[in-house]
Amino acid sequence: MKLKSTTKDPKISETLQIGLLNTLEIYKHSEHGLYLRAADGSEVLLPRAYVTPDMQKGQVLELFVYHDSEDRPVATTQRPTAMRDEYGVFTVVDYRSYGAFVDWGLPKDLLVPLSQQKEYFRIGERKLLRVCLDERTGRLYATQKLGKHFVRDMKGLSPAQEVEAMVLARTPLGYKCIVDAKYEGMLFESEVFEELEIGDRRRAYIVRVRPDKKLDLSLRPPGRDAKLQEAKDRVLSALSEAGGALPMDYKSRPEEIKAHFALSRKLYKRALTVLSEEGKIKVEEGKISLR
Repeated sequence: MKLKSTTKDPKISETLQIGLLNTLEIYKHSEHGLYLRAADGSEVLLPRAYVTPDMQKGQVLELFVYHDSEDRPVATTQRPTAMRDEYGVFTVVDYRSYGAFVDWGLPKDLLVPLSQQKEYFRIGERKLLRVCLDERTGRLYATQKLGKHFVRDMKGLSPAQEVEAMVLARTPLGYKCIVDAKYEGMLFESEVFEELEIGDRRRAYIVRVRPDKKLDLSLRPPGRDAKLQEAKDRVLSALSEAGGALPMDYKSRPEEIKAHFALSRKLYKRALTVLSEEGKIKVEEGKISLR
């Protein structure tokens, strides 16, 4: 939660935006909490449970606004797992004939209508979903049908560009990803040297912008020097976290290298050689250690 002073002419939200953070001014106290308003005069209640002694009339708060159990707009200082037009991993907590409900970190669970499910939802399962606004009813819901929300305009994207990749699904080829919360991309098995779970977020790099409006990605930075530097950093970091030494050497198995450093065997061996030449590590039979 952020507090701002009205003396600095804060930028108050023009109107209430359901499913997003709103910058609103406190203008009235009540037994139920605080009433805040947007620039157009629309108001919303911040329930007493979220009110603190330092909140005073005239102050400006940045709050999340959604609908309560009676479908009334309500504000909260809490942040949900994901806001409108964002993606997140949610736990299924209830199932009805018309849809499932998932926990998104707020008192009122979020509905995933039956029409927005691609598979049967079971209580306790975790699902990657997008939070959406029903323009007709003004209510928030979540969807598992993500394809129609991906942006197909690749303008401005180019190879070697750094992006954020969120793991969407495991496939025989690798990992399907949501890129920068807009685009569809693929991390191929050959580019991944660590275990990834649905919903994991990683810094990635564009390898290719494909004709089918999808992106090929890599977790390794482009260029020979950049990849080697990252490999060296990973080895040093792992050694430091392990207390300065690990039972590894040039003969270590690929699965061991992947588990400790998330590197290919070839890049790992190059990193050992350079770090040894730089005097930063010592490589012995069955052991590598910091100098």
